[in-house]
Amino acid sequence: MRKKIVLALGGNALGDNLAGQMQAVKQTAQAIVDLIAQGHQVVVTHGNGPQVGMINLAFEAAARTEAHTPMLPMSVCVALSQGYIGYDLQNALREELLSRDMPIPVATLITQVEVDANDEAFRNPTKPIGSFFSKDEADALTKQGYTLKEDAGRGYRRVVASPQPLDIIEKETVKALMNAGQVVITTGGGGIPVVREGHHLRGVSAVIDKDWASARLAAMIDADMLIILTAVEKVAINFGKSNEQWLEKLSLHDAERFIAEGHFAKGSMLPKVEAAASFARSRPGRQALITMLSKAKEGIEGKTGTIIEG
Repeated sequence: MRKKIVLALGGNALGDNLAGQMQAVKQTAQAIVDLIAQGHQVVVTHGNGPQVGMINLAFEAAARTEAHTPMLPMSVCVALSQGYIGYDLQNALREELLSRDMPIPVATLITQVEVDANDEAFRNPTKPIGSFFSKDEADALTKQGYTLKEDAGRGYRRVVASPQPLDIIEKETVKALMNAGQVVITTGGGGIPVVREGHHLRGVSAVIDKDWASARLAAMIDADMLIILTAVEKVAINFGKSNEQWLEKLSLHDAERFIAEGHFAKGSMLPKVEAAASFARSRPGRQALITMLSKAKEGIEGKTGTIIEG
């Protein structure tokens, strides 16, 4: 059955450097176009970890030169990464579509995501970004308004908040492009974090989890399925232990129980399961699938992956 799908690409689908990304997106595009060829309507989201780090480090390095180039706000770094990743990804998708005689337009949308300025995450930023600084450098940066924390004896690093997404600002544009039959690449890197100030949207120093942002987008554009792609075929409990168990289906009740029991790692599977469950909970009949890119087609058919549903 034809589905409206939000496909959230993990970092392994994009590579971790310039050459690696160009090669990775070719294989990624093949898997995405396989889904489109089946008749599914696909919206693509993606992470930006290595890419936004590279951009941030480049401007940090420039700031230390005689040119005194300012370090860029995290919101601007995310915006740059959206354009850079989208450029490679949309060209790879376009090429793959045309090679199959499917002249479907592809567009990358620079996407802002609203967060709450009073989100608890802003009170205690924990997401480290950029390079290490000495104590003197850290003190100087603190006076400029940056938040830095000591990192296991290796020096000081800037830290930013990771607030929850509230609204996808360009959601109506995503819908319009979808309704026009186009493939949309959107909400890259979790979206550019912004807060509302009247009619003004102000960028803030934060990073938004891309799986949570993808789940929010999927709910707001009335998608049937959210697919969160990762490095493993299925979700497991007791991962790496003798009683390891791979899960094919996961009810919302069991998902909440396993989360409470601490089965999923905070830095990897936990946000994926939480985001998937939030989408499945948002309306009856919605499903979330967690699997690897090469298994997405089989996962939609119910042959593999972990399905989370109400």
